[in-house]
Amino acid sequence: MTATELKPRPRLPEWLRITLPTSDSFARTRSLLDELRLHTVCESAKCPNHWECWSKGTATFMIAGDRCTRACGFCAVTTAKPLALETDEPARVAEAAARMKLKHVVITAVARDDLKDGGAGHFCRTIEKVRELNPGIVIEVLVPDFNDSDVSIETVLGARPHIFNHNLETVRRLTPSVRHRATYDRSLSVLKKAKAGSDSIYTKSGMMLGLGETVDEVVVAMEDLRGAHCDILTLGQYLQPTLRHLPVKEFVSPEQFAALGRVAKQLGFVHVASGPMVRSSYHADEFKA
Repeated sequence: MTATELKPRPRLPEWLRITLPTSDSFARTRSLLDELRLHTVCESAKCPNHWECWSKGTATFMIAGDRCTRACGFCAVTTAKPLALETDEPARVAEAAARMKLKHVVITAVARDDLKDGGAGHFCRTIEKVRELNPGIVIEVLVPDFNDSDVSIETVLGARPHIFNHNLETVRRLTPSVRHRATYDRSLSVLKKAKAGSDSIYTKSGMMLGLGETVDEVVVAMEDLRGAHCDILTLGQYLQPTLRHLPVKEFVSPEQFAALGRVAKQLGFVHVASGPMVRSSYHADEFKA
């Protein structure tokens, strides 16, 4: 598709228009991240909430670089040949969490299919460093699928994160067009293995709505997640990050999100966040075990 063939993005409905906060905290967060040379999914994925989160002095750390080996149709993270892992990155993440005085930290990563373990060992080292410098902190990881490797999943679980998050992203029918290389059943398998591998861990997953799915398909996906013993669910509106990404097919209303949230609770999720601006790690600290 050429630049002249790109269709303009549809106008946002009122409930998705945000007022950017003005706060010295935003600048301090930006400065700290720059000083410690850290990436965040907030910036790399063009999250609409990053102004709010940074103004509150929080961020979602993205480890293993900012180059992903996959090219998902919804994601703004750069697809390119990754650079070597930075051995001091786990310590830098731990220092940032300490200086930001975080009580709940979310650590995610790009997909690293170039690495034998998919980056699982790097997750493990980061978790260990964060816990060492921040005793008592709640650690949540948002992981790629590791190609469903038992060894990689067990490596991350061995570091004892409190919450193991892996996003299903969308319904079964749309998965091939939305997610590059990932599969619907593989993601369910990852979540099921994570839950089976640790009795104390909470598993979490999220989906984007507005890509052309039906309500019935969303309900089936939620049932499949519960079948994989997933504990926590997030539902949010997909927003097209650039004109070259998948278009938005529908802006789901706050009322529809609320109704789906009620269905999710009825299905047995212990915590549900469902709303247009919800993202995987948005207000993650609101979940209390």
